[in-house]
Amino acid sequence: MTATAVSNAPSPGAEPAQKARSKGSGGTLGRYILIRLILIIPTVFILVSMVFILMHMIGDPITAALGGRLTPDQLADRIHAAGYDRPIWIQYFEYLGQVATGNFGTTISDNRPISEILLTYGGATLELAFYALIVAFIVGIPLGMLAAYLRDKWPDAVLRVFAILFYATPVFFAGLLLKLIFSVWLKILPVNGRASVGTELNLQLLDHPTNIYLIDAFRTGNPADVADVLTHALLPGIALGLLTAGIFLRLVRLNVIGTLGQDYVDAARSRGVGELRLVRKHAYKPALVPIITVIGLQIALLLGGAVLTETTFEWKGLGFMLVQYINARDFVAVQGIVVLLAVIVAVTNFIVDVIAALIDPRVRY
Repeated sequence: MTATAVSNAPSPGAEPAQKARSKGSGGTLGRYILIRLILIIPTVFILVSMVFILMHMIGDPITAALGGRLTPDQLADRIHAAGYDRPIWIQYFEYLGQVATGNFGTTISDNRPISEILLTYGGATLELAFYALIVAFIVGIPLGMLAAYLRDKWPDAVLRVFAILFYATPVFFAGLLLKLIFSVWLKILPVNGRASVGTELNLQLLDHPTNIYLIDAFRTGNPADVADVLTHALLPGIALGLLTAGIFLRLVRLNVIGTLGQDYVDAARSRGVGELRLVRKHAYKPALVPIITVIGLQIALLLGGAVLTETTFEWKGLGFMLVQYINARDFVAVQGIVVLLAVIVAVTNFIVDVIAALIDPRVRY
């Protein structure tokens, strides 16, 4: 009895070593998050600097937006009042200071604060990206699992072709095709817009609207408003979501097939576990890790695709307004919108990196 108790007792250094490993693991995660958080600053700084330099390579924004509509004297007065006749490095550091305080300037074409435009239309773009991600998950993950389950058979080949088509089809063409089928021919879905006129009036009556129509529709307490918002979001969400669904399909297929070749899966297979159960129970979760790691990259793709999607469906978000201000040659507004989109991408990548580190500890090292 005594010998057994002694042999089973932990050695004097075992518990401190275990605590040290636990503390080291927590420290590793904390250090990883801190490093990723610090990296946001130079990333955003580089992006802001690049946007500023590229926008000013074409000349001052006043001349670009109002040249030809003002006399030379009036144009010179406007340029001087805006400070665009000063040395470029002074404008640069002044702009960095403004961005740091959340002041992106004022548009030239309609004299609106850019921060107001970002708050008004930013919610629409984030809402569209959310719908697109939902479509990508619903379509890409199940079809990827199905392709892995039926690998090297004709359904697998068909699904791989669909994945290529989803990714390769221009989002504006997919949007026009969906509008032609479901809005013009079948007449079952709205052609464009975020909501019908009646629903938009109800949403505008809310106190402190979020500009995310789905949330505001729930706040009205009217199921008809919620249904109307979701109906209008269906085609834009599908058009943009299929772009990412093709990537998810291929990622899930490749990773599920790789997981099915692991030793623990072979052991389960030898015990008589069916192939479909192996896919659902053993290979599904490991296949999600690479998807989470690429979501940050897909956010940039979605925001880029949102410009074309919003224009196609007249979805009044940042992409739609970006096109309007480009046509008006209002490069101050363009600069502010592009900078915000860059910040969104940088912050999203940070969040995705943290989630990936929590799921897979190997990412931290």
